[in-house]
Amino acid sequence: MIKISNAKTADGRIISVEIENNLISKITQTDDKSGIDAKGKMILPGLVDLHTHLREPGREDSETVLSGSIAATAGGYTAISAMANTNPVADTAGVVEQVYRLGVAAGYSEVNPIGAVTKGLNGEQLAELGAMADSIAKVRIFSDDGKCVSDPLLMRRALEYVKTFNGLIAQHAQDPRLTINSQMNEGVISSRIGLVGWPAVAEESIIARDILLADHVGSRLHICHVTTAGGVALIKWAKQRGIQVTAEVTPHHLLLTDDLVENYDPIYKVNPPLRTQKDVWALREALADGTIDIVATDHAPHPSEDKDCEWQAAAFGMVGLETALSVVVKSMIETNLMSWPDLIERMSTKPAQIAGYANQGRNLAVGAPANLLLLDPSAKWQVRRDRLNSKSKNTPFDGMELPAVITDVFYNGVQTVSDSKVIKQASNQGKDLN
Repeated sequence: MIKISNAKTADGRIISVEIENNLISKITQTDDKSGIDAKGKMILPGLVDLHTHLREPGREDSETVLSGSIAATAGGYTAISAMANTNPVADTAGVVEQVYRLGVAAGYSEVNPIGAVTKGLNGEQLAELGAMADSIAKVRIFSDDGKCVSDPLLMRRALEYVKTFNGLIAQHAQDPRLTINSQMNEGVISSRIGLVGWPAVAEESIIARDILLADHVGSRLHICHVTTAGGVALIKWAKQRGIQVTAEVTPHHLLLTDDLVENYDPIYKVNPPLRTQKDVWALREALADGTIDIVATDHAPHPSEDKDCEWQAAAFGMVGLETALSVVVKSMIETNLMSWPDLIERMSTKPAQIAGYANQGRNLAVGAPANLLLLDPSAKWQVRRDRLNSKSKNTPFDGMELPAVITDVFYNGVQTVSDSKVIKQASNQGKDLN
């Protein structure tokens, strides 16, 4: 039995929680200091990420399911969703089952594979959607993320297919013909420094098309990593009409802008690109009012040789699992745009609902699965890339001081983080956690 005492909930109550048999067995409001004394800390449901790149199989030099799960638990995540752009691509039942089993073996967070929409991510033929849905991984989210499903007929067919089992297509909204050789946001800065621009309309045109397709088919659509004010307006329009569309924003698009690219540091090279301050404010307001439903990390690890090079040759992507909560606190809580209950809705409850993760995002209640985190909201920490748990270190926040320190995490009733350090699980004895 694990007991957590004197913890503050998101809505301000002081409670003590007991955990037995992987579940919350008791909640009281007594002043009791036995067990883990959480005085001054908040107790929150574990976070849920619908957009994680774990790279395994095929690019284990960047990340593995184990190392990504460790980074996830360090960041307060008790469930993550592994994107399909692996090698081989997760476009068959066999590959998604492999990723699922690796996640179970790791034991640090729930790992839910996302299946590819098209075979090989080539955008020509639908992948084995039904077989992946019927596999032990029970895949319900499908995405060619990293590539847009640009063929409108293929996108329609995918939406029609997944509707039969209440599945979800998560679209990387990027018209490939409008982004040939694009390197950064198209605007004043791209013109000045001579990098090929990435126009906002490339994102917005696909969002508009897919909203109309989802409405026509009556299926669910999820827009990955929205970055533009125009995209926000389209999603708001769709929701006003009752179209089944949800959307996500990344922490880095809530905080960073395209002016950081002026020094040509590839750490800021990301797909979709960093946008303008106007876009950042539109994204923050949309997250605050619920137009954008959730925060997703788009955790994209790369080995140093793929980022420590000239801009044109560098890979797109940033790691984000371990900094996500703090960045959202900085951009949304400290700016008074959102409350703590709002943050939990956007980073735990709603993503779990969208994905159908029954054991995640649950309210603190007796009988609920014990997927929890403890957070010191008054503490600050400095991001150090050499101290990240991820196998890759390509964080844009290196050296930045961020608010809110995660001190303890409990996944399925088992403590995985204590005093901000990941605990080696029995199933991983002898394995290198770094």
